[in-house]
Amino acid sequence: MKAIFFVLLIELSCLALFAADSKTSTGPVSPAWNETAAAEYLDSRESWWLKWPQAQRDHATACVSCHTALPYALSRRALRDARRETAPSAVERSMLASVRKRVEQWAAVAPFYTDASAGVRKSIESRGTEAVLNALILSNYDAETGVLSASTKTALAEMWSLQLKSGSAIGAWDWLNFHNAPWESNESQYMGAALAAVAVGIAPANYRSDPAVQENLKALQQYLSENYAAQPLFNQVVALWASAALPGILTSERRASLQDALFSSQQFDGGWSLSALGPWQRHDRTPVETKSDGYATGLIVFALEQAGVSRTQNQIARGLSWLAHNQAPREGLWLAYSLNKQRDLKSDVGRFMSDAATAYAVMALKNSL
Repeated sequence: MKAIFFVLLIELSCLALFAADSKTSTGPVSPAWNETAAAEYLDSRESWWLKWPQAQRDHATACVSCHTALPYALSRRALRDARRETAPSAVERSMLASVRKRVEQWAAVAPFYTDASAGVRKSIESRGTEAVLNALILSNYDAETGVLSASTKTALAEMWSLQLKSGSAIGAWDWLNFHNAPWESNESQYMGAALAAVAVGIAPANYRSDPAVQENLKALQQYLSENYAAQPLFNQVVALWASAALPGILTSERRASLQDALFSSQQFDGGWSLSALGPWQRHDRTPVETKSDGYATGLIVFALEQAGVSRTQNQIARGLSWLAHNQAPREGLWLAYSLNKQRDLKSDVGRFMSDAATAYAVMALKNSL
């Protein structure tokens, strides 16, 4: 009888933890995570990516990947204090040199993928995808100085030149689709448009006052607003991030509803799983990993922070605590798992999701972009 009473007491205690949704946490986020190890991991992965034969592109440049290069570019400067750096690292400089070279030689460099090598529409999909990613990366670095550089102005102009002006996706961009979730799938066009909104939103405010930019922005905001309801949670989280950078994308009601949905999908350990942001189905028919991962947890916590949710709010504090306690102690990374097939997490390709996870975990823990 005592044993039954003890089990019931534990269950009631667990329920009480979940009932505290709207309350704030009284405990601080653990400082246990290792910023130096995270920086070293991110540098090593981007350095490998820049040299990997499959990442090489025209004019001695490299592909800007959504899983490794983009998250690296967005997160790395948040770790400069840990490395006692006053400027971009050597690896960052190499990455930026490649991006700027492709921006400045846009008419001369070949697309990441061509119709001849990768299939119908891959040239135009590559151009649209790259234009958004280039603009976001360069705008993010300019946000540090508050001055829009010539390269960033060019990248933004190239991005707007490829914005769709007709069809069912007016305001968005053609986007690479290799049927690989979450960045190159049927749903990824919306995510790409949301990233474009972030690029514009973090640029110096006077950039958005240009009448020509205003017209483009209006079409972008309308696309993101009108297509929001049909998106998987993953895309809605990116839209939440975009709405924090660029107002006019989500209504307060939609933001509140999304927050409730995310809090409801938080796992008992305080983290989130990418499996809850789908629906996803792997190509090899193996089950998608359901345990908490660094990518889902980092992205969600970061987006909510950017949207103004306090770090002391219970669910955010629990998410931050999960991140602080789930960094791999030796390698400095956070694990995440492929949505497309079961992979060896220690292989270079198997680490792609962990590359993104580590970057977004850093962004959440540092609350920095």
